[in-house]
Amino acid sequence: MKRSTVNQIMAEADDFIRSFGFLLPPFAYFSPEEMRARRTDIQAIVDARLGWDITDFGAGNFDEMGLFLFTVRNGDPEHLKAGGGMCYAEKIMIARKDQLTPMHRHIVKAEDIINRGGATLALKLFNSLDNGDIDHDSDVTVHCDGIPRTQKAGDILRLSPGESVTLLQGNWHSFWGDGGDVLIGEVSTVNDDLTDNIFAKPIGRFAEIDEDEAPKHLLVSDYDKWLMPG
Repeated sequence: MKRSTVNQIMAEADDFIRSFGFLLPPFAYFSPEEMRARRTDIQAIVDARLGWDITDFGAGNFDEMGLFLFTVRNGDPEHLKAGGGMCYAEKIMIARKDQLTPMHRHIVKAEDIINRGGATLALKLFNSLDNGDIDHDSDVTVHCDGIPRTQKAGDILRLSPGESVTLLQGNWHSFWGDGGDVLIGEVSTVNDDLTDNIFAKPIGRFAEIDEDEAPKHLLVSDYDKWLMPG
C-alpha cells in the first residue's frame, strides 16, 4: 500500500468513527516526531502495539480485501498465562462495503465482534476439525448477545447495528460490510496479531508500505522500524 493511501484512509476512518460519537484516544494523533520525542512515555503503547492498523493482508487491493483497525487497549500475554492482571483488549474497526476480511481463526483469543453502527455486518462461520482445519460439515453454534444461534457450516450470520457475536478459539470466520460500511467493536482477551492469526490461505497479516510520502501517524507495524533504537 502507498503511504499516501494509508494517510487518506486514516483521515476517512477518523471522520467515520466520529460520526458515531466514538473518539479515539489522544495518542492516535501523535505525529511520528512526537512519538520519537516521547519514546519513554509511550513505552506501554509500543509494547502493547496500540494504535493504527490498516492492512490489505499483503494482497495489494485494499478495497476488495482489507480492514481498518485501531487497537485502543491491550493486555499482556504473560498476564493471560498467569490468569491475572490485564487480560483483555479492545479494538475499533471498519469493514467497508463488500470488503473482505479473509477466513481466519485464533489459537488463544476469544472475542466479541459488535456492530457499532452503519450497515449490516456479515460473517461466514465454520468450526474447526481436531487438527485445526476448517470443518465444512458440522453446524456452528455461537452466542449472539448471550443467546445461542445455530446455523449450517459456511452460512452467513448477519448482525444489525447493536448486535454482537461471541467467537471462541477455533471459530473460523471471515466478514465484510453488507450494504454499506460498518463500524465494528471488538472486545477480546489479550490480542497478539504477530502469532495468533491463522489464515485459511497463505496471506500476510500486515501491509507492505510504499513510502511515497511522509506518514501522518505511524501504524503499529511501523513501530519497530521508526521507534526502535539504532
